[in-house]
Amino acid sequence: MSFNKLFQFLRDLNKNNNKEWMGEHRNEYHEVRDFYINWLNELDIRLAKIDPDYSPTTGKQAINRINNNLLYHPNKPVYKDHFGAGLDKEKGKGDFYIHIGINENLVAGGFYKPSKEILDSIRAAIDYNGEEFKKIINKKSFKETFGGLIEEEQLKTAPKGYSQDHEHIELLRNKTFAIKHDLTQKEVMQPDFQDKLVEIYQEMLPFRHYLNHAVTV
Repeated sequence: MSFNKLFQFLRDLNKNNNKEWMGEHRNEYHEVRDFYINWLNELDIRLAKIDPDYSPTTGKQAINRINNNLLYHPNKPVYKDHFGAGLDKEKGKGDFYIHIGINENLVAGGFYKPSKEILDSIRAAIDYNGEEFKKIINKKSFKETFGGLIEEEQLKTAPKGYSQDHEHIELLRNKTFAIKHDLTQKEVMQPDFQDKLVEIYQEMLPFRHYLNHAVTV
């Protein structure tokens, strides 16, 4: 089994996105799903060795359902066009998310559109020591890997309790504190793909540690 077969399954599913087809190819689905779960188990072990704060997360715990939630999104297809997974899972921690699909492949981390409570905690940390956060996101290797924060809608004015002329106002206006690294299918299918993800995780560590500390202290 390989990522090549996983992509082929997703392409076939995308052309036949219905319960009948999935029922007929249930064994094939479980084969690619089990392959990905085992691959995630291996990555989980490697990440735990390099990060003392890592929360072990099995592949079964990490992998997301392939079914779309049609109750809240009735116009979406029955099944997703990707396999998503979140490692280092623990309440209060920022995401470490891996997205493998036919239209998009990426690794992401941090807090995407967090709750008001979490957002308030992150803003308080930036207010207290925004220079440390800026040092992390402006590091050359970090910018080369992630570019910068994921661009989402910002507040038009300063958050409540902060002045418009705050030295870190551009950061404080953010509603999302997350980053991503886009991947190609070719990269995913390379023998050293897991090594690449370990490198990305290490580059992401100071960013996630800063945010995790902000929301737990």
